[in-house]
Amino acid sequence: MALMPTLRQKKRYVAFEILSHDKFTAEEIKDTIEKAILQFLGEFGASKASPIFIKERFNYPHFVLKVNHTSVDEIKAAIILIKKIKNTPIIMKSVITSGTLKKVGSVLHKK
Repeated sequence: MALMPTLRQKKRYVAFEILSHDKFTAEEIKDTIEKAILQFLGEFGASKASPIFIKERFNYPHFVLKVNHTSVDEIKAAIILIKKIKNTPIIMKSVITSGTLKKVGSVLHKK
């Protein structure tokens, strides 16, 4: 039995861009993101935000996170505070936030 639409969790898709000289794998980025979110929000905040790294939309230097609609700002803050991946300095930049993957994909493919 499926959930009624009113009980379903609303989601947002947030696309980020990594500015760096080196390339990173999806696993390295995912691990760094999980650690940063846990450090910034704690376990309770991370469970409320329920961030999901979407591997199908990973195209270096862009990646997409699926997030609860009430926690978008907190997730953006946690991700933007990441300054290093594997001791390589980086800059994380939020590109777009949308309710559909189609719109996020169309914006990322234009770049």
